[in-house]
Amino acid sequence: MNDYRFLKACRREPVDCTPVWLMRQAGRYMAEYRAIRSKTPFLQMCKTPELAAEVTLQPVDKIGVDAAIIFADILLPLEGMGIGFEFAANEGPVIHEPVRDRAAVEKIKIIDPDTDVGYVMEAIRLVRKELEGRLPVIGFSGAPFTLASYIVEGGGSRNYQYVKSLAYNDPETFHLLMDKIGQVVTVYLNAQIRAGAQAVQLFDSWVGCLGPGDYETYVLPHTKKVIAGLDADGVPVIHFANGGSTLLHLIEQAGGDVISVDWRVNLDDAWTRIGEDYAIQGNFDPVALFAPVDEIRRRVQEILDRAGGRPGHVFNLGHGILPETPVDHVRALVEAVHELSAR
Repeated sequence: MNDYRFLKACRREPVDCTPVWLMRQAGRYMAEYRAIRSKTPFLQMCKTPELAAEVTLQPVDKIGVDAAIIFADILLPLEGMGIGFEFAANEGPVIHEPVRDRAAVEKIKIIDPDTDVGYVMEAIRLVRKELEGRLPVIGFSGAPFTLASYIVEGGGSRNYQYVKSLAYNDPETFHLLMDKIGQVVTVYLNAQIRAGAQAVQLFDSWVGCLGPGDYETYVLPHTKKVIAGLDADGVPVIHFANGGSTLLHLIEQAGGDVISVDWRVNLDDAWTRIGEDYAIQGNFDPVALFAPVDEIRRRVQEILDRAGGRPGHVFNLGHGILPETPVDHVRALVEAVHELSAR
């Protein structure tokens, strides 16, 4: 296990070439995924361990990545919390009863992960068994603020009016909400680690809507508590804050072994700001995968040049693969990373 290229990079150890995996690498851009999805509702795919494992494994050999991330969705713990949701056609997730006051927050339950989302643990065990000795398995969860955003907004949002208003108008209730979500995230990730996840990623996908002052007040204490509460001895924790280039000095304080950055900041600048005591992950623009292969290779080389051969770089996108992305371009990216970074 300790010889996996990806895990060595997470520990900032020398590697033979830069490891690469991609957010949403198991997903809609692959025909194999779409074939399953055409016959099976999304949540059923997530809740059927054999299907989740199959989808997780699809990109491993097809695109040649250095780690597999378990196929799941960040909203899966919500049902166990007593928060109903569905994936509406062409609308994304819809929360049936958004949580916007003290009474609703107090009703939220702390999940029993082995009961409420036990299917995720079983999928991890299946993938771990299949990949043992070949590649490591990454588990993940949404971070407290991102989950709070969905829960309070009622789904996706452009301006995060409701969640930010709750923080500004009733900070005590907001912090109670964040604390409860934080407890859920902690037990959820610890269960994934027990099930065999060899690294875990915390997705703070929507935290970029906050300024530094609001992040420090409303988010930092809760994310820091989650990361400190993980039983992650030897299991790297990746902390991804999408749109967080103005927050890097605070994200570093929140913790994690690997800080994952998007394309809105140059990799070397980000690494300077967080310090070289951390590994860094990123940071290819997902839309650049639609560029010609020569341009993809040029951009890969630019990111590798910014990493400068320093130990501790995990190549990734700055966010998830888009559904229309050509598979051969994804494969070309992975091949370019390995070829151009070979030591």
